[in-house]
Amino acid sequence: MKAAVGDRIVTASGVVGGAVRDGVVTECPHGDGSPPYRVRWSDTGEETLVYPGGDTYVDAQVEAGSGAWAEARRGRALTWDVRITVVEAAGSTTAEATVMNGPPDALRGVGHARKSPDDDEVPLIGDEIAAGRALRRLADRLLAVAEADVSAAVGHKAHLHR
Repeated sequence: MKAAVGDRIVTASGVVGGAVRDGVVTECPHGDGSPPYRVRWSDTGEETLVYPGGDTYVDAQVEAGSGAWAEARRGRALTWDVRITVVEAAGSTTAEATVMNGPPDALRGVGHARKSPDDDEVPLIGDEIAAGRALRRLADRLLAVAEADVSAAVGHKAHLHR
């Protein structure tokens, strides 16, 4: 991996469900562009010394007129926002999880939770259960869409392990 000052660096989380972080290389101590790099992270503004692993890539600054080949080699990073709307009424909670700016089709999942009549009123618990169920259904829907896309790309029925 090689980087230069001004390049964007993107690192996936080492934990399932963790955030993807990106930042800008502010210092490259080695003249050949090899690690480590000093990076200013976009989410916190903090600067840290980074020894990138296999979950990291460098999005190099591209000179004008460099062409599509150089663009394709840079990799890509996407941000999809998920909005969770929670509604509570009469001991029942419904949550809807919707992908706001992701795939072209509107993807959503709905989850429900109902309080037992014997349980104390703790709205946060119902919110968590309903939201978790909505997110699970949203994930299943996204995987179903991906499975259909893979099937179309390969020309036969495909199956994704879930």
